[in-house]
Amino acid sequence: MNKQVAVVILNWNGRAYLEQFLPLVCASTYPNITIIVGDNASTDTSVAFIRTHFPQVTLIEHKVNYGFAEGYNRTLQQVKADYFVLLNSDVEVSSRWIEPIIQVMESEPTIAAAQPKILAYQQRHIFEHAGAAGGYIDWLGYPFCAGRILDQVETDQQQYQHDKEIFWASGAALFIKRKAWEEAGGFDPDFFAHMEEIDLCWRLKQRGYKIVYCAASCVYHIGGGTLQKENPFKTYLNFRNNLFMLQKNLPFGKAVCVIFIRFWLDFIALLRFLLSGKRKDALAISKAHISFFRNFGKTMKKRKLIKQQTNITGVYKASIIWAYFVLGRKKFTQLNPKKFS
Repeated sequence: MNKQVAVVILNWNGRAYLEQFLPLVCASTYPNITIIVGDNASTDTSVAFIRTHFPQVTLIEHKVNYGFAEGYNRTLQQVKADYFVLLNSDVEVSSRWIEPIIQVMESEPTIAAAQPKILAYQQRHIFEHAGAAGGYIDWLGYPFCAGRILDQVETDQQQYQHDKEIFWASGAALFIKRKAWEEAGGFDPDFFAHMEEIDLCWRLKQRGYKIVYCAASCVYHIGGGTLQKENPFKTYLNFRNNLFMLQKNLPFGKAVCVIFIRFWLDFIALLRFLLSGKRKDALAISKAHISFFRNFGKTMKKRKLIKQQTNITGVYKASIIWAYFVLGRKKFTQLNPKKFS
């Protein structure tokens, strides 16, 4: 394989993760690889650690913390390669984790992005929340994965051992062709963090590209290294960015309908947070809606640059919330395959 691959890790105060996982990345057997760390103005000893112990790693330093989305945008502006691999600092890789995915992506020009199987680092037989065996989305814009629906994760029993087209690839280990990245304009910086990879994959699909899952490659993700699972700021970003994404990418009439329904569903989520004593998370949903309206005009300008498509693969043309809570379908294999586009 002669395609040049740049593995790019965005770091913010992640010295412990770099010390634990960077040696394994450097041990990757892919022959034409460059390893890069983009540092988001860390205040720990990350930068000094890399300079001292990993002189072969290219270090790109930012003066401020740009967040995940813009941090990667600014880092990748300085990287030249055929493929970018956006890798979280808390991911353990094997020596041959790159080769299978590049082989799959090279097999078809329309494949723009891909992800490996993502298992949990602490429970290595369990799928990890952020990506699992490939991402999908339902008609209301709720993301889920093969191997993970809402908060229910499955045990890996080799049930997802075939490559397949998906809707979105996880930002924890995202392979993307540089040409496609640049054509789509990278991540939306207004997302800051969370769901920016889903938005990017959606925009790529609008352009006729495919996103795939490669079962032959496997990584192990700790997850929650920067923001813990239960965090009001994470709640705010997830609710706000999901609305941004729907407004940008859905056809106008469908966007109006779906966002109206989502407001009511978000209100129910807000009430659930209040009743469970999570007042800060409830407030985060309210703040997310306020931010959505404040940025309404700006987001409308963005959607003018996107040719909205109505027939995109990887969409579950039903409600994953209804399937989960009412029908009790908590595994991906229990969903009706005829309801996927």
